Amino acid sequence: MIDVIVAGGGPTGVMLASELRLHGMHVLVVEKAEEPTRIVRSLGLHARSIEVMDQRGLLERFLEHGQKYPIGGFAGISKPSPENLDTAHPYILGIPQPTTDRLLTERAIELGAEIRRGCELVGLSQDDDGVTAELADGTQLRSRYLVGCDGGRSTVRRLLGIGFPGEPASTEWLLGEMQVDVPLDELMAVVAEVRKTQLGFGVGPIGDGACRVVVPAETVTEDRTVPPPTLDEVKQRLRAVAGTDFGVHSPRWLSRFGDATRLAERYRVGRVFLAGDAAHIHPPLGGQGLNLGIQDAFNLGWKLAAAVKGWAPDGLLDSYQPERHPVAEDVLDITRAQVELISVDPAAQAVRRMVAELMDFEDVNRYLIEKVAAIGIRYDFGEGHELLGRRLRDVELTQGRLYERMHDGRGLLLDQTGGLSAAGWSDRVDHVVDASEELDVPAVLLRPDGHVAWVGEGQQDLLGQLSRWFGTPLG
Repeated sequence: MIDVIVAGGGPTGVMLASELRLHGMHVLVVEKAEEPTRIVRSLGLHARSIEVMDQRGLLERFLEHGQKYPIGGFAGISKPSPENLDTAHPYILGIPQPTTDRLLTERAIELGAEIRRGCELVGLSQDDDGVTAELADGTQLRSRYLVGCDGGRSTVRRLLGIGFPGEPASTEWLLGEMQVDVPLDELMAVVAEVRKTQLGFGVGPIGDGACRVVVPAETVTEDRTVPPPTLDEVKQRLRAVAGTDFGVHSPRWLSRFGDATRLAERYRVGRVFLAGDAAHIHPPLGGQGLNLGIQDAFNLGWKLAAAVKGWAPDGLLDSYQPERHPVAEDVLDITRAQVELISVDPAAQAVRRMVAELMDFEDVNRYLIEKVAAIGIRYDFGEGHELLGRRLRDVELTQGRLYERMHDGRGLLLDQTGGLSAAGWSDRVDHVVDASEELDVPAVLLRPDGHVAWVGEGQQDLLGQLSRWFGTPLG
């Protein structure tokens, strides 16, 4: 029997596969597309996703293919980055989604995950012992768990009958990469003028004489299965919005997207889970969609592995929804707000001017940046120290860095007292006796996803939290 079937081979699916393989799970990823997409929907990684890559020893690969940009701004309102953000990575890493997909897929395969392309899931059923997945070619597969990472039109979500309430698209944009036949200074002058009233418009160089084009569509396409726009349609909209089509030609790819905003009512039904766009969709403003999905996978992977291995304490799998569902709700509200702030409506523009003024206050600026970068998230682990429930930033130790100790996806007890023990959980938790000038607490217990499960110095208190998160001790 397969341990976990992952439906969907995008960034969320392959990230989840890698997390599961770190714990030795038999993982199969089924992806209906024959080839990886060339469409660049996401342009980069935010601070928390950069931390995730660092925690798993992947960051150098991403840095080789990306470019660092200053972190700052909200809804296109440019402001300086707040000082002393709570992260060792206070930047945005510009990297196109196909590259992110490729790097994460390569990692999953290195770790031993099986990925089958041209393999579509069309049915599923489950019982007390596992899940039966039916593929389009009639093949039936059996697994202990199944996770739907199959996008906004998720087959898994539909088969489970999970509601997907929210707002349908009210605005649509045409998107693509293509050659432009006007001088760059002329192009940028026109774009700057149009963006005075059309903040959802953009044409910018991406190298090799090509540009990324985003232009409002004339109407909203109700049927999301319609084919991509044509080059003629893009030219027509450019002329209508900008007064010129910039001589665009030779498109690499074309697509369309809308501002539909929806959130799954449940993230779990029995042995089947949802993650990524299968669980939530929203406009791309702020660039949080891909990041949100990767972080879903980071939260869920170790919990599923614990369940398969048999050491998951009661309620561990059930913690996935109450931890991640509110995060998605918050992201949906952030993107709704940004959609309003780029509206050409005079009332919306008045609010935009007020928000811009408020962002001159350091606390307001920091608050918004932490939301978009996902470094302000705090899961509800109950009352306690201010670090409890937050992810811990990478800190320098006397012997290296904290995140260098987390590459294997295990829990970690960072013990600055030297007097604690996690011996009964040595197969699940690494005990690191070391010190950091950046950490003003005696000891912290980190879950495999880097969130702080305990802060203190008492062995008895520690034992209770080890049992809560890592189950019954050995022997």
